[in-house]
Amino acid sequence: MATAAPGLTRVAPWQRVMTGDDVVAVAERDALGTTARVAVWPPENLAVACAAVDDVLGALDQQASRFRADSELSWLHGAGGGLFMLSDGLAEAVGVALAAARWTGGRTDPTVHDALISLGYDRDFAAIDSQRGEPPAASAPVPGWQRVRLHGPLLHLPAGVRIDLGATAKGVGSDRAVRAVMAVTGHAGGVLVSLGGDIAVGGTPPREGWPVTVAEEPGQAGSPRSQLVRLASGAVATSSVTCRRWRRGGTVLHHIVDPRTGRPADGPWRTVSAAAATCADANAATTAAIVAGPQAEDWLTTAGLPARLVGHDGEVRCLEGWPTAAGLPVPVPAGSHLYGGARPPGGTR
Repeated sequence: MATAAPGLTRVAPWQRVMTGDDVVAVAERDALGTTARVAVWPPENLAVACAAVDDVLGALDQQASRFRADSELSWLHGAGGGLFMLSDGLAEAVGVALAAARWTGGRTDPTVHDALISLGYDRDFAAIDSQRGEPPAASAPVPGWQRVRLHGPLLHLPAGVRIDLGATAKGVGSDRAVRAVMAVTGHAGGVLVSLGGDIAVGGTPPREGWPVTVAEEPGQAGSPRSQLVRLASGAVATSSVTCRRWRRGGTVLHHIVDPRTGRPADGPWRTVSAAAATCADANAATTAAIVAGPQAEDWLTTAGLPARLVGHDGEVRCLEGWPTAAGLPVPVPAGSHLYGGARPPGGTR
């Protein structure tokens, strides 16, 4: 099954995933530098669901990719600073990133762009030379999200400040995709959308909830540090320092940057998973927890988010009702921290 999406130059075909379940249909493909997965019931909704997700991912890539020279975000960077009128889609994505920075006390910060470049994450991850000999450039604190101003669709981006939306963009994409699928199916049945393990669900879930495996990387369902839980609503996201790693001058680096230093976060947690009302909330929270390090448990508890933290020593900590046994439901908070206490509005393209 293959579908086309506007805004993507090459779209990988969707591949059916055989699960042995004749009630739920599943398909996946490569997208946005990761793996996209769609699960729906009834099964006859799969084709229209995949087409709707293609539209969302194509639009998000065109709006917010820092790896595409023709993206709206790259155009802003090329302009060298100023006042810009954004598309609705990019305005939402930037607004969510700035709201996340405010909520997390700056632990997520969209102005980490140049820090990532200096570390060597300067192209789509699959194209990075993971064994480059020269050391990374000297690090420094990032410019700071407070320097970026957004008023509706009007963005003021200072000269010398460039944006990376990695802490929230996959979450925004999963949330948008679920809303789009529910719209085209007339809210019949249910849907799960995963972008690299950042998962949002909508509609009526299967009995006992959607089975979700939280793991350090997608496809690691059999890892001893993975866990199967059930998700009936909302979202679950996972951030980990064990994936998207590379070497520069013999130093192992990863993609979660501490904005205070411009260097990869070096706290006690290797993986954090969290449940929230939206995937954007969950995505931001797990990144923030990795950066927060020893303060992560207190911050997640204050935020009221069920979470599962895995330390570098293998110890697992569960907070705010996250189940300690496999196969149990994850409680999901009712309101979004990033959308003023409500779930996000209709899909933005």
